[in-house]
Amino acid sequence: MLLTTKLMSPEFEYSTLAAPEDVNQLGKILDQCFIGSPGQEAIYINSIGLENFRIIRRDQQVVGGLAILRMGQWWGGQRLPMSGIAAVGIAPEYRGDGAAIALLQHALKELHNQGSPISVLYPATQYLYRKAGYEQGGSLCFWEMLTDSIQVKEQPLPLKSIASSNPQVFDEIYQQQVKLTNGYLDRHPAIWQRIVTTQEKETVFAYLIGTPDQPQGYIIFSQERTENGTILWVRDWAVLTVAAAQSFWSFIAKHRSQIDRVRWQSSINDYLTLLLPEQTAKVFSHKRWMLRLIDVSKALEGRGYPPGVQGELHLEVQDNLLPANNGKFILSVANGRGEVTSDGRGELQLDIKGLAPLYTGLFTPEQLQLTGKLTATETALLTATQIFAGVGPTMPDFF
Repeated sequence: MLLTTKLMSPEFEYSTLAAPEDVNQLGKILDQCFIGSPGQEAIYINSIGLENFRIIRRDQQVVGGLAILRMGQWWGGQRLPMSGIAAVGIAPEYRGDGAAIALLQHALKELHNQGSPISVLYPATQYLYRKAGYEQGGSLCFWEMLTDSIQVKEQPLPLKSIASSNPQVFDEIYQQQVKLTNGYLDRHPAIWQRIVTTQEKETVFAYLIGTPDQPQGYIIFSQERTENGTILWVRDWAVLTVAAAQSFWSFIAKHRSQIDRVRWQSSINDYLTLLLPEQTAKVFSHKRWMLRLIDVSKALEGRGYPPGVQGELHLEVQDNLLPANNGKFILSVANGRGEVTSDGRGELQLDIKGLAPLYTGLFTPEQLQLTGKLTATETALLTATQIFAGVGPTMPDFF
């Protein structure tokens, strides 16, 4: 695939990644962009797969690229196909001349033509991605607490050490948990591989919670010795029952003689912390990922909605990049599913960026109106509040 366009003054060519010299050049660019050791990003490119990378050229020279991770994301109990954008990098001598936005715009047009409903990414800078139609969609939080403050002693279930090299064992449990939380991923194999793969001078430990024939959760972690003490890093976890959640904390508490702190990734409102006797767990880092609706109709019809809600929302959407998303839409919701038709009264007006945090439920319609992200009638605000109500969007994975 080769597509040529002019954006600002330079001419850019957008294409797939295939030639060995292009792989080498992109690897060097990404090494510099992400401050990696020489050759590190070339390994990453091969792990993701060359077919999942796109590059942009100027005067026959590779000036940057990105990765497209085709995954799924859970919304309202339904799995929606999602294209994750990662490893966006532009050589420093070509930054500021339109290469990055050209790269993103071409990628989004390609994904739209392929029928992808939504895209998600972690921004290095919001300004660039907002120009491409992305907006804040959900949270990734890193929690921390002292192990001797856990004070959960009851462990109703056994934990069994298993090899961490086979993600399939954990994925079967993970898939039972992810349906309950908006924003969780149906993970790309590369994300699973990063969770279970050891780094230099590092050991990954994995335990099933429960019995092998009836597991009720798992914990995957590594341990780190720092100048400020020892840390148990929970790389991934899942709990399917109250007994599993209690056993999770009890097991971690047993490390208190050797481990000073435990860190894990979860939502801003981590329900696991309800089992702790005191509010000793603290958020020490909080990121927001961004989402873009690539196909408005498919995105609205593909997600789930609260089962008891029935209503009709009249939207008017503006998208300066993808013309098919422009216009008036009627979202009719009943029995937990949505149907989209064209036209309508346009009672809730917003651009494609404003639609993202409404769609995910990161902010309420009233909050979005107060920040100028949408304009709506009182009836439309009430309907949108009911339709997009749900568990706050979160994702425990960084890509």
